[in-house]
Amino acid sequence: MNTPLPYLDPALPTAARVADLLSRMTLPEKAGQMLQLAARDGVRRIVEDLHVGSILHASPEHLQEAVALAADSRLGIPLLVAEDCIHGHSFWIGATIFPTQLGMAATWDPELVERVARATAVEVAATGIHWTFSPVLCIARDLRWGRVSETFGEDPFLIGELASAMVRGYQGDGLADPTAILACAKHFAGYSETQGGRDASEADISRRKLRSWFLPPFERVAREGCRTFMLGYQSMDGVPITINNWLLNEVLRGEWGYTGTLVTDWDNVGRMVWEQKVAADHSEAAALAVKAGNDMVMTTPDFFEGAQDAVAKGMLEEADLDAAVSRILTLKFELGLFENPRLPDPARQAQVIANPAHTALNLEVARRSLVLLRNDGTLPLAGGSTADAAGRAAGDGTARTVAVIGPNADDPHTILGDWAGASGQAEWLPDGHPREMISTVLDGFRAHAPADWTVVHARGAEIVTTGPDPEGPYFPDGQPRPDVAVPAEPDAAMIAEAVAAAQAADYVVAVVGDRIELVGETKSTATLELVGGQVALLDALEAVGKPLVVVLVSSKPLVLPPSAHRAAAIVYAFNPGMRGGQAIAELLLGLAEPTGRLPISFARHAGQQPTYYNQIRGQHGTRYADLTQAPAFAFGEGLSYSTVEYADLHVLTPEVRAEDTVRARVIVRNTGARPVTETVQVYVTDTVTSVTWAEKELKTFRQVVLAPGEARTVDLELPAADCTLVDTAGRRVVEPGAFELLVGPSSRESELLRADFTVFAG
Repeated sequence: MNTPLPYLDPALPTAARVADLLSRMTLPEKAGQMLQLAARDGVRRIVEDLHVGSILHASPEHLQEAVALAADSRLGIPLLVAEDCIHGHSFWIGATIFPTQLGMAATWDPELVERVARATAVEVAATGIHWTFSPVLCIARDLRWGRVSETFGEDPFLIGELASAMVRGYQGDGLADPTAILACAKHFAGYSETQGGRDASEADISRRKLRSWFLPPFERVAREGCRTFMLGYQSMDGVPITINNWLLNEVLRGEWGYTGTLVTDWDNVGRMVWEQKVAADHSEAAALAVKAGNDMVMTTPDFFEGAQDAVAKGMLEEADLDAAVSRILTLKFELGLFENPRLPDPARQAQVIANPAHTALNLEVARRSLVLLRNDGTLPLAGGSTADAAGRAAGDGTARTVAVIGPNADDPHTILGDWAGASGQAEWLPDGHPREMISTVLDGFRAHAPADWTVVHARGAEIVTTGPDPEGPYFPDGQPRPDVAVPAEPDAAMIAEAVAAAQAADYVVAVVGDRIELVGETKSTATLELVGGQVALLDALEAVGKPLVVVLVSSKPLVLPPSAHRAAAIVYAFNPGMRGGQAIAELLLGLAEPTGRLPISFARHAGQQPTYYNQIRGQHGTRYADLTQAPAFAFGEGLSYSTVEYADLHVLTPEVRAEDTVRARVIVRNTGARPVTETVQVYVTDTVTSVTWAEKELKTFRQVVLAPGEARTVDLELPAADCTLVDTAGRRVVEPGAFELLVGPSSRESELLRADFTVFAG
């Protein structure tokens, strides 16, 4: 009987298997193991010649071929297969596509988000993929940035709560769980703090500011056990994140003791040569990246020769690669890929992908993600609030006509948002996900309005057209440049058709927003206004005089025109996923209750950027000379179909030490006629601080369900140790002194009850 090589013996400890395999690897095999390359152009060369350790963006056919080639290689080291499964299995035909991350954040429900990640992992694992590049922990403060929809919003605490839940859902019961996939916290760190909203620009963030707001969510998920981190594109203080020794080694691996695996973002190592120009060639870039502690190098194929050349020139020792390769191999052993490469399983796929439970969860999340921002009483639409056995509104016997109008009323791609099907990252889904799986707003009304109602539709306006980029067909690295978006002109004939439909209707539902051409990497926007003919359309619809409901289906908060603010109601729907149209129709008809709360603030004008609630104290005046500084809609805001009153906030522990818990109570009463799910938000103000600090910060929240007329005493608990700031030395500390507890339905000052407490020195 042949004795297996030690690294192939599953009875040995992982560390011993890693050490044995590493000792057998050549320098080219080590350099290749650190490479993650896209499989778009075929896999034989990258597996056989470059010895890649990981692939991404692989079609189902390429995935199967690559795994087989790796199994036949000299050492048989399996591949890590990765994909951007951002809000569902993004690029698998027929998979469940949930609301975008920003939409999930509007639920303010970590348990629900964990269930989303668990369902996603189950679907992803069945298709032979081991690693998702999610969740995103970037803080969205400048709404012009193109990647706002990928974030959980603007608040570090909420981001940490939801991201930790997502990590738990993805990684399941541990990597040995066959339904577990690797989570990836990105983009470490400060990537979203751009100049002028421009993607991947230099981020001017001091180390103290990083420690104050941008690092805490990452520290939270690092301690939660998130197995991989992705590094941002940008530089800070002149140093690309890829080689930022302070951030990667002093903080992440040093202070936090993080032992997980780091992956660069797309061609970060190459960008140091051709874009940031801090390295003369790929040999120097490879040496810098390896010495900084990078493990997996995404889509920089020249790293393979560059790393070997750096060793030959004495810029690196071969042993310098060993720590990175060891961490990559550890993941593969802990996933059990040497014993079971977790190949695509068609039978399993048939059982789990878009199964009824996942579809029901998707609808639940879509409903919970919708935020009612304005309502003069028009919603819910009269006669639509009782469902029959089929889920259709039963009606009250009065036939009505609803005009569902707007460029996003019947757009399946905008309902899904970025990183889904036709968003452009997967060439094997040129037409996106199956249309029959997607419910647009028009679909939702046709399926769920009372049978005796009439639903009519007019597009009314276009948003953008597209054309070639004037800078040429390719980026400097050879990647093709996508077409650029050109705002469409208002079309008088389209508007006239929409106005005619509105005049003949009892209710007008105008579905406006943005499109995929205005969303994502490299697609930041200079303005926040509704693009194309949409403002002219809304102005014309308002002039009709019928009850107007504006539904904003968009990747981020947009600046709405006065005609929208004068509408009977405004609903923000983010990109609500495959069941989004059904959820919106149900909400407007009164078949579902509005429960969403904003995880991000709305600006009144792009000139207000950055827009976020936890501003630092200290400026001259409280407004611009020509405009208020107050947001149009504030963080935490959202209405119900009932009314809720807060009263009698009482701190039970008015004097505590830093190791104690602040306990308080507040009475929350549903004073209306419909049930509510109320998100009780708890903020803290440190009244006098040794350094300038935020006026208030979210510290905890609770969701309570109240029947009509019900009052409940809500118990609140907050560790005094969470009432911290970062001092001038960069230390996170609790400074003894006076604090205020602020409790209410949003971050708006006018809606918050206040009570004092004091923290004494320990």
